[in-house]
Amino acid sequence: MRVGRRFVLGGLLAGAGLPVWAEAPSVSLRPRARVERVAGDASAGAAALVAAAKLTGVVGYCVVDIASGRVLEAAGETVEMPPASVTKTVTTAFALEKLGVDHRFATRVMRVGTVVNGRLDGDLILAGGGDPTFDTDKMGDLVAALAASGLREVSGKFIAYAGALPERAEIANDQPEFVGYNPAISGLMLNFNRVNFVWKAVNDGYSLAMNAEGARFVPLVSMARMQVVDRDVPLFAYQAGEAQDNWTVARGALGREGSRWLPVRHAATYVAEVFQTLCAAQGIKLPPAEVVYTLPAAVEIVRHESEALPDLLRKMLKFSTNLTAEAVGLTASGAGSLEGSAAVMTSWARRRFGIAAVFGDHSGLGPKTRISPAEMVQVMIASRADKRLALLQGLMKAVDLPGADGKPAAKAAKPGSVARVTAKSGTMNFVSNLSGYVDAPDGRALAFAIFAADLPRRAAVPVWNRESPEGDKAWVKRAHRLQAQLLNRWGQAFL
Repeated sequence: MRVGRRFVLGGLLAGAGLPVWAEAPSVSLRPRARVERVAGDASAGAAALVAAAKLTGVVGYCVVDIASGRVLEAAGETVEMPPASVTKTVTTAFALEKLGVDHRFATRVMRVGTVVNGRLDGDLILAGGGDPTFDTDKMGDLVAALAASGLREVSGKFIAYAGALPERAEIANDQPEFVGYNPAISGLMLNFNRVNFVWKAVNDGYSLAMNAEGARFVPLVSMARMQVVDRDVPLFAYQAGEAQDNWTVARGALGREGSRWLPVRHAATYVAEVFQTLCAAQGIKLPPAEVVYTLPAAVEIVRHESEALPDLLRKMLKFSTNLTAEAVGLTASGAGSLEGSAAVMTSWARRRFGIAAVFGDHSGLGPKTRISPAEMVQVMIASRADKRLALLQGLMKAVDLPGADGKPAAKAAKPGSVARVTAKSGTMNFVSNLSGYVDAPDGRALAFAIFAADLPRRAAVPVWNRESPEGDKAWVKRAHRLQAQLLNRWGQAFL
């Protein structure tokens, strides 16, 4: 995922940062009554760490010895909270079971009719397969392969098929309009359904452009338009047009030059336009695109396939890409809407893990998902014990056990000599979570979940200001430090 090179707005227009930690049984696995304590009353020590963090809202945590199933320490473990991007671990397990490790997403170019002397007497189809990782460079290579097939002209229609996934203008409706992590969902997707806005001061105004920038191709985009206006807030405002994304930006927020990836709302139109531009660069003439949601019977000419599912999921967990989580979850469920797909995953997770959680989507971005720390630990334990789902742990980021001060551990003198933490984080405004495993060199292991949320404070932030509201950065920093301190204490006390 390539991000624009120039950011000048003092963080105001910058995208949200990536997290530090890079979406079975039919009965409950949760040990309920027995809580082990270590010398010096360990639970009191944990409570002291929580108090010292001075986090407003609710903090809940649970740590379990995997071999025995005993709860070693817990507080607030049954409180249902928004897991944010920790949801992606459940989505990963869901996809591994439903789709399998060999699954790949395919984007195809197809024809209806025959090609004679470089001319297609019929229709050309760009058929999306719901690939969330398809980007401009990959499309450029696909178009180059199409040109190598000898095609130069199309006598019929240029059709963009977008029906592989249910279309949706945004993942969640409680996010700022301009954040790139909340784009449209479609069967045709490109650059995580984001368009690159580039500006540069010229005389008394600005030179503006929208493009689909890749490493090797930088096609301009006309379906997304930008206008500079005089206002203080919001920084960006969006107005939907007929197959058109219309944006305005506050003049005072722009410096000399810069760029910012913005979400695309008319995804199929965007993808079709970029394809048409790249085809023109290869000498292939195409008529204006017609977007359809039923794939006509056609013959494949060329195709692009995504990475195999495990590699795609590893990057999803590392970069916490919401669109990948939604595309994978929707493909795994086969449902006709995001709400229906989330309901399918909810039902599956309840049967699979013996939990009562509710999932509102597959990324954790929306407001409806709720799961408790104890339930999250159940997911971790059951996944690790299952042959198909055990791959989850290897897809998450692993680091050495942090120090007692909450800072990253110093590099181990000998690889494998210290406990390792493998986990997935989840962060939203005034929400910070972490769940995963702690593995000791001798084979002993813990499963844990640490959740913190101040939902009243989050709800009080206006939607347009939710990218970086006042106080959130410091709150999340304290939550991250608490997570590291608890992990260090558990590693020292229980391993």
